Amino acid sequence: MADANARPRPAPSNAPASAQRPRLAASLILTRARRDGSVEILFGRRSGGHVFMPQKYVFPGGRVDRSDGYAPLAREPREDVRAVLTRVLSERRARAAAAAALRETAEETGLLLGQAGRIERPRPEWRPFAEAGVRPDAGALGLVARAITPPGRTRRFDAWFFHADAAQVHGDARLCSNGELEDLRWVALDEARRLDIPIITRFVLSELEAHLTGAGAPVRCARVTPKGPRVDTI
Repeated sequence: MADANARPRPAPSNAPASAQRPRLAASLILTRARRDGSVEILFGRRSGGHVFMPQKYVFPGGRVDRSDGYAPLAREPREDVRAVLTRVLSERRARAAAAAALRETAEETGLLLGQAGRIERPRPEWRPFAEAGVRPDAGALGLVARAITPPGRTRRFDAWFFHADAAQVHGDARLCSNGELEDLRWVALDEARRLDIPIITRFVLSELEAHLTGAGAPVRCARVTPKGPRVDTI
């Protein structure tokens, strides 16, 4: 595997898709318990205008921005999460990935995972937190899986899938889409595979089940190699 600590260089506009290096991305799997003890997950359908996976149901998430490494976090990522991330990423990029999961979830669903606190001179992407009087909380996140988009796709991502309980949401838990995700909905875990979801989301759901039902489940990475698909413990 190429050194993931190295800063990715954008592929030239005329470069084949197979030559593109995956861009760092993060998603957040939000779960909540039903009265009968079962678990449901928050999904949204990607707009048909997206080039990457249009009309598919996915978890909130997106590309990691450079500024995410400087997010005004209330708590840093947990030590067990940081330990896995930094086997592949630099400390700064690991922090940025966790922050991006929180930021993208806030943008796409209106849900804020944070703790009470003041943000001085917030950047635009953190204003919803500042206006609510909270700082984004990376300490609320667990880590479930990693997946790298295969070569040859129009977009390639090195995606990390975090997890949090919806009880960690601050304040109003009503869903509010910014248009990137449509049809935001809570779906029972045992029904989620009936949605039109990407293949990689099916893998992540299986990994999530292992993390929810058994302590110490490893964080694994799904990718495609010249010899075929592989799933390895990070």
